[in-house]
Amino acid sequence: MLQNPKRYTITAALPYTNGPIHIGHLAGVYVPSDIYSRYLRLLGKDVLFVCGSDEHGVAISMKAKKEGVTPQEVIDKYDGIIRKSFSDFGISFDNYSRTSAKIHHDTASEFFRTLYDKGDFIEEVTEQLYDAKADQFLADRFVVGTCPRCGNEEAYGDQCENCGSTLNATDLINPKSTITGETPIMKSTKHWFLPLDRYEDFLKEWILVGHKNDWKPNVYGQVKSWIDGGLEPRAVTRDLDWGIDVPVEGAEGKKLYVWFDAPIGYISSTKEWAAREGKDWKPYWKDQDTKLVHFIGKDNIVFHCIIFPAMLKAEGSYILPDNVPANEFLNLEGNKLSTSKNWAVWLHEYLEEFPNQQDVLRYALTSNAPETKDNDFTWKDFQARNNNELVAIFGNFINRVVVLTNKYYEGIVPSPNTFSGVDEATLTELKAYPAVISSSLERYRFREALGELMNVARLGNKYLADEEPWKMVKTDLGRVQTQMYVALQIATALRVLCEPFLPFTACKLSGILKTDLKLSWNNVATNSDLIPAGHQIGEAELLFAKIEDEEIQKQIDKLEATKTANLAENKVVEPQKETIQYDDFAKMDLRVGTILEAEKMPKANKLLILKIDTGIDIRTIVSGIAESFSPEEIVGKRVTVLVNLAPRNLRGVESQGMILMTNNAEGKLVFVNPDADGVANGESIN
Repeated sequence: MLQNPKRYTITAALPYTNGPIHIGHLAGVYVPSDIYSRYLRLLGKDVLFVCGSDEHGVAISMKAKKEGVTPQEVIDKYDGIIRKSFSDFGISFDNYSRTSAKIHHDTASEFFRTLYDKGDFIEEVTEQLYDAKADQFLADRFVVGTCPRCGNEEAYGDQCENCGSTLNATDLINPKSTITGETPIMKSTKHWFLPLDRYEDFLKEWILVGHKNDWKPNVYGQVKSWIDGGLEPRAVTRDLDWGIDVPVEGAEGKKLYVWFDAPIGYISSTKEWAAREGKDWKPYWKDQDTKLVHFIGKDNIVFHCIIFPAMLKAEGSYILPDNVPANEFLNLEGNKLSTSKNWAVWLHEYLEEFPNQQDVLRYALTSNAPETKDNDFTWKDFQARNNNELVAIFGNFINRVVVLTNKYYEGIVPSPNTFSGVDEATLTELKAYPAVISSSLERYRFREALGELMNVARLGNKYLADEEPWKMVKTDLGRVQTQMYVALQIATALRVLCEPFLPFTACKLSGILKTDLKLSWNNVATNSDLIPAGHQIGEAELLFAKIEDEEIQKQIDKLEATKTANLAENKVVEPQKETIQYDDFAKMDLRVGTILEAEKMPKANKLLILKIDTGIDIRTIVSGIAESFSPEEIVGKRVTVLVNLAPRNLRGVESQGMILMTNNAEGKLVFVNPDADGVANGESIN
């Protein structure tokens, strides 16, 4: 681990522009990286925080085919949505670029050419999957099949999302083309490979020995598993019509593999920033006094801890990451987040439905961050964390301090008198918190750090509850001055310390307290008067609003609608039965009827005994619909009845026909009814 670096280069995984940003992306990558960057800036560090849209690869091509548009239209649409979402949410990138930019194409091409000229690639003709019907080679995401490791039948050609294994398309059992559904054939094609096996010894020494004690166990474990399993050459080019051209002769029609060009996007984003700011980009990537930190999700661990470092090592002039604090996955209401299935809380929609509540989501995601294991986001937990913590603890303390200061001193910070032992102990404890929170942040324990921030608010609430200035004001005005002075120091410390986690709250609180935004992290530990006596503060203003049950239920209903839509879309329609003749159908006598009575069959969970007016007669029919309908709700229902079905004895009751039913997308039984008014019982259906 690099001690006392001169500068920090912080990267956040480039989001694919095949869809908007959802809470899984935020919890895994963008909120922790933003907290870390903001924290370092408050320490006065030289920080570069870069990201950009990942606009190449199969995911984009697939989206374009699905939507019937060009890849350029796809990336322009989602790059715009993503940029605005990040900006509105307060993610403080110093530069947000895109891999379709010329500077990136040039940088990636130059990087490839450098390794090519050094002879670092293996050029090889291999057999690849080819869709003869579509007349094209199949890149990994255009192939699905059975995972050879866990048996998941919907594994992609690059990864099984069920077990997390990284795969090659040729590893799949029973592969199918996602373009045509055809079984692909093998066909020869030439590609260039990065020989990862050459870097095994370097990676063992650098990671397994050098970072054994400071990298997160989930990251270290996955890397160790890969290295222990033996590394193999990996293709850096592919047959695809969208991406960066391979810049050598004989590579016409081939593109750089997206996993090769995407991490180079961090470098090209840095170049773009440096050109705009009039700075030199090289120290941020080539100076040994620079600390490089990659924030990613666990699905990117191999690429950032094995493959990209091998690329940097092969090039020879770049620094290696000091840490890769990857998070696990965040689930949603018990199910995996899925862009394709719309099972997500989309950031741009959240910002519309919960205006000015960015920090509530930041808080909920950080306090429930999947740092060491997969965690679950629920709307009820989101509501509870807002109402029971942000409102009841943080907001409550600030409101009490500001209201009392305005009530007793017209908003002017009072001069303290002699500090009691409680005052001194409280202020001493307050000064210790920056170091405590820093310790957690430096170890990438953001959930723990947020908990310590809330302990500062708890310290303030306890101080006020124990000291009771609203009672003391009746007997000892001088003591109240000291109490309110101490409480205002805590409130100002909260303004500074909450900024990495809750930047919008920090800004609002700065407006209420009218404090200098330039107060630094270390000021909280060293200054005795963060807010001086005689300073005029503003009026009280609620920092957080209680979220009502109705708002949460609306979000839950929205997800249930998505689940229903997914069931309908994925519902397998039964194949047609064998062909019958007209005379076979004509034998069935279908009539319109009305249910007159309904009761449960004794000792039978599924059966209802129905009395139905068929227009011919009133007859008894036993129907297996008791698990879907209560007797009361179906009396008076119009139904379609097969009246000439041979009678059948069911539990001692003769059933004289059958009513027609079907299932909806959720598998619930639905009556097949005549809709038109004026249709009488007994009318034939033919």
